[in-house]
Amino acid sequence: MQLLNPGLGIIFYSLIAFVIVLIILRKAAWKPILKTLKDRETGIADALAAAEKAKSELSSLKSENEALLAKAIDERAAMLKEAKENADRLIAEAKSEGQKVKDQLVSDAQVAITSQKNAALAEVKNQVGAIALEIAEKVLRRELGDKAQQENYISQLTSDIKLN
Repeated sequence: MQLLNPGLGIIFYSLIAFVIVLIILRKAAWKPILKTLKDRETGIADALAAAEKAKSELSSLKSENEALLAKAIDERAAMLKEAKENADRLIAEAKSEGQKVKDQLVSDAQVAITSQKNAALAEVKNQVGAIALEIAEKVLRRELGDKAQQENYISQLTSDIKLN
């Protein structure tokens, strides 16, 4: 029964031991523990403030990035439009230049054909004239009494002459 009813001396010594342990803990452990808790609380508050600041900076950067992206898209569209206009202009100029060259070549070819045709006609006329003169000369050199013989001789001469 003595365990259930402790004596006054045990209570007194237990109380003194408790107070001594309490004082030792207060001096040695509680102050560092409270200081550590206060430092940790301050660190957490600073981290939360830094996180809020980073979050606000991130949102401002995000809005700036969206504005830059929109501007870049607009610039790209303008550049593509300008490039298409330049390409269309270059194609139109090339077609126009090609048409001019084609027209010039056709006119040059027509002039060359006309001049060659005229030269060929002149040459044919000269050959026909030469042939006619040659036939006339041979007819006049040979005097024939009979008209039938004369026509027969002319036919023979014309068949003998080669046309170029």
